[in-house]
Amino acid sequence: MDRLFVDANVLFSVAYRAGAGLLALWKLKDVVLCSSRYALEEARINLEQEEERQRLDALSRSLQFFDTFERKLPRGITLVEQDVPILLAAIEAKADYLLTGDVRHFGPHFGKKIEGVTVVLPGQYLRMRKRHR
Repeated sequence: MDRLFVDANVLFSVAYRAGAGLLALWKLKDVVLCSSRYALEEARINLEQEEERQRLDALSRSLQFFDTFERKLPRGITLVEQDVPILLAAIEAKADYLLTGDVRHFGPHFGKKIEGVTVVLPGQYLRMRKRHR
């Protein structure tokens, strides 16, 4: 069973549009979906419509939340300040995968395992599951 940590941009994307393709993540039976209150709030701030925020609230009920404030980034890893809590919470959650669409900031880490957490695009994870099932 995979533990998936979803970044704020994934939460935003799923809540922004009813029927978003990434809803497939919430339909997977053999995964644990995790995120952080930090990511949830970041997604909520960027959603403009009340119905989008309601979708986010509904989706967030099935998430396990992890936040971390005392951990430091692993050696050799650099991220912009706003993304540090995301990676650290994914590590705290003991996630197998950090799913993020943030190519700009997480791009150099895609496909790499950082303290047990592999950083991937959400669509890449879904395609990988199809190939291995």
